[in-house]
Amino acid sequence: MSTHADRLKALREQLRRDALDGFVVPLTDEHMSEYVGDYAQRLAWLTGFQGSAGSAVVLPQEAAIFTDGRYTLQVRQQVDGSDWDYVPVPQVSIADWLGKHAPEGGRIGYDPWLHTRDWVVEATKALAEKGAELVAVTRNPIDVVWGDRPMPSDAQLTVQDDAAAGRTSAAKRAEIADWLAERKADAVVLSALDSIAWAFNVRGADVSHTPVALAYAIVHADGTADLFVARDKVGDAVAQHLGNAVRVRDRADFAPALAHFSGKRVAADPERAVAAIFDALDAGGAKVLKLRDPVVLAKAIKNEAEIAGHRAAQARDGAALARFLKWAEAEMPRGGVTELSAADRLQAFREETGVLKDLSFDTISATGPNGAIPHYKVTAQSSLPIELGQLYLVDSGGQYADGTTDVTRVIPVGEPSEEMRDRFTRVLKGHIAIATAVFPAGTTGGQIDAFARRPLWEVGCDYGHGTGHGVGAYLAVHEGPQRIAAPNYPGGGPAEPLRAGMFLSNEPGYYKAGEFGIRIENLVLVVDQEIPGAESPMLGFETLTFCPIERDLIEPALLTGEERRWLDAYHAQVLEILGPQLSPDERAWLEGKCRPIFAR
Repeated sequence: MSTHADRLKALREQLRRDALDGFVVPLTDEHMSEYVGDYAQRLAWLTGFQGSAGSAVVLPQEAAIFTDGRYTLQVRQQVDGSDWDYVPVPQVSIADWLGKHAPEGGRIGYDPWLHTRDWVVEATKALAEKGAELVAVTRNPIDVVWGDRPMPSDAQLTVQDDAAAGRTSAAKRAEIADWLAERKADAVVLSALDSIAWAFNVRGADVSHTPVALAYAIVHADGTADLFVARDKVGDAVAQHLGNAVRVRDRADFAPALAHFSGKRVAADPERAVAAIFDALDAGGAKVLKLRDPVVLAKAIKNEAEIAGHRAAQARDGAALARFLKWAEAEMPRGGVTELSAADRLQAFREETGVLKDLSFDTISATGPNGAIPHYKVTAQSSLPIELGQLYLVDSGGQYADGTTDVTRVIPVGEPSEEMRDRFTRVLKGHIAIATAVFPAGTTGGQIDAFARRPLWEVGCDYGHGTGHGVGAYLAVHEGPQRIAAPNYPGGGPAEPLRAGMFLSNEPGYYKAGEFGIRIENLVLVVDQEIPGAESPMLGFETLTFCPIERDLIEPALLTGEERRWLDAYHAQVLEILGPQLSPDERAWLEGKCRPIFAR
């Protein structure tokens, strides 16, 4: 179908054939993933929206797309406002909207493999007040009208070596078995793709930029497991790695297998397991325990091998980014560089390491007004030329077998304005406030989120996203449950205490719509802090990302003495770590970027 308007029309016609008065379209897959394979990109196919968080509702006469503050500008650029209403979340939930807009007595369809049970309960209640009902479909109507829908990936699984993983899969499954024993449970369903990859020490290539395989798993109380994955994706090396304690079964066998737990106590995560999983377990007579996936926290707290691997990946990746920044500083003012060509050049520098597996997400290569779109995705159609007087923002990362990186830097193309310097320096002050934070054990990321915002708040500014997200170990670049985000900002959510061993991003920003964007992002590690005389255990952050922060955008007078000392010490580490990897010419450039800030 040639246009998104045609696709919307075709979906409405299919809904009429299915006797439905509406349908809910989330941006997720049957594993509740944030990033999904091409076969599951239903929201993008229907609407044109390219963000990583959103949903839509289609009714006979109305259609609405729901996005948070990170996508306020982007959704209006990518989705036709003549066909779709733009609805902000969390201010308005889908359930609330349905309760007001669904037709009296209407039948609103949903795919039970794409929603949590909690969402189903909420939407059902909202619709009941209108005399309408929520109807589970057995086939997704979008799949019916999406004629050239891609097939799921057939990429092979690979083994994540025990040396890189830090623990064997058998040891991890034994720990899960202990968790089950403590809860007198017989089995646990694992449906999150990164949980499965971590628990079985395998990786895949079924989702762009996230090394996971489409699979489900059931781990039993004796430490054995059933891994449901397309059999032709499991080669001899992976089969040998999994061993006899892991039964490899076809992915299509997963749903029927849930019917065989009559009288058994089975755990499933209400946040990560879709409604269809709970429905199947209930129908089979299982006693379902609604508990958080036991892998989530274990995966978030990195072991020594994962931390060492991450440090190596960061050092390698930082050198590639430094080479790119040197190139960009020389080439962009001359003209002829576009957002897309710059992203390609950065990827080439990473590929020159010889060990890059993939990018960790689509590079945000944004100049001028596009920099004000926090999750901007450059395409051939949107790519702007990079011109004098602009700020160029690049948020990027790499997937390496030893670590996942994510880093943002901003450089001026030509002479920056006083406003640009002021805002950049305030973002830097917020970044330093997080980097140097010390807090008691039990503190959540939401409690320290304001540290990063205060310098902007002081001049009446803010940014519309969380300050930090968790990061995996050669896994998802966005990983829970850890985050640095207050509940009232996108990315915020249930309070999760920060624990030593967690990776997070530190990325405050500032965005002036239509003009420029600023973000400074490093990854950090939560570490124990030894404080003489401390009356309780204390934690802090160790910065893991090393690449120069653009000194030409810093207004030194806005920095305190402590902030200047932090910046100088940081740049000394950048030079120490990256310098030996660079050519003499590149090192000379880096030395200039890392000289003490007061010497400007």
